Amino acid sequence: MSAQVAPARRRGLADEVADRVRDAVFDGVYPPGSQLREVELAEALGVSRGPVREALLKLEREGLVRSEWHRGATVTALSDADVAELDSLRAALEQLAVGLVADHASDDALAAIDAAVRRMERAADEHEMVRCDLDFHDAVYAAAGHRRLREAWQAIRSQVHLFLLTRIGVESEGYLAAIPAEHRRLAAALRGRDRAAALALFAEHRRPAFDVLSGRRP
Repeated sequence: MSAQVAPARRRGLADEVADRVRDAVFDGVYPPGSQLREVELAEALGVSRGPVREALLKLEREGLVRSEWHRGATVTALSDADVAELDSLRAALEQLAVGLVADHASDDALAAIDAAVRRMERAADEHEMVRCDLDFHDAVYAAAGHRRLREAWQAIRSQVHLFLLTRIGVESEGYLAAIPAEHRRLAAALRGRDRAAALALFAEHRRPAFDVLSGRRP
């Protein structure tokens, strides 16, 4: 007897709701710790509670939302352990990506990284700068030419976005001015195919955010 396969379900609406809620979190509408109430979201988005419930489960899988029986769904507030784990995992993934880019990236891929830096120079505020920062790292992982590595990055991307938003929430002085110049140096090291310099610069680039969130700086 052949196996029976259940009919496919359309998930487009739930995905759209997830996109809207995710964007609202990244725009600062729902800061870490905010409650995400199904009824209020359904009313605001003009949908039933079903797609909202599916969307929140999707965002929970991304690490952007946490659900507790007594509180419902809330935007993830990163603990010290979360900060340490994200930083160490990002470092491991980035080390592989940067080495691959320095050794093998095409000129077109390096040009895409440079283009991401130019977009940073036009960022109007901290939230837009964080998006540009993530776009830069997207370009680095794309340039690495390693599909599974890129998928691993995508699996933590939303959490890294939240990590950077939390960082600017704690300390943002000088952030807009400093970030483009930092990324120009990163891009230049990759363009020069200087693996050692690129690895050192990327590690240095990660350190301030980690220090702010781990309490090493006021």
